[in-house]
Amino acid sequence: MPGTFEYALCYIVENKLDLSGFDAWYNNDKTGAAAYPPSVMLKIILLGYAHGLISSRRIAKARETNILFMSVSGDIQPHYTSIAGFVAKMHEQIEPLFTQVQVICDEERLIGRNMFAIDGCKLKSNASKEWSGTFDELGRKKAKLERASKRIIERHQSQDGLGEELITQDLKHTTSQVAV
Repeated sequence: MPGTFEYALCYIVENKLDLSGFDAWYNNDKTGAAAYPPSVMLKIILLGYAHGLISSRRIAKARETNILFMSVSGDIQPHYTSIAGFVAKMHEQIEPLFTQVQVICDEERLIGRNMFAIDGCKLKSNASKEWSGTFDELGRKKAKLERASKRIIERHQSQDGLGEELITQDLKHTTSQVAV
């Protein structure tokens, strides 16, 4: 639905991100195409990250049970191993996209400047001193964003290395806390 985070995510992935880094992986004449389009996998993963899900198993579970994930994915149901494999094989292509999303949000005037917008709600704010400065300062901030992107991918991959029993136990524990 227009005005939602999910709508903005789909729009950015489909219309603004440079996904050419996935072409060789997805359009491979020697071994055939990948089972799931990279744009759909990115939407699922980025939506998972936005909801604090940094594990392929957790993202796959949300994909099965959460209507927002179903909608964003077009009801495509990748197994957690497909999500983990995508992150493991394509991490070098995924990491720069986080920085690219920040740049797109800045171009769309969603961050900084004198207005901040989330899900259609516009709030006045003072100009952010943090995002103004010299090119060197902005370069350092970009490098910081790139390091953060790398850390989240590494964290995702480390979570994927955990055993099935540990993840299941953790998911049950998280669910019981939410129910209380």
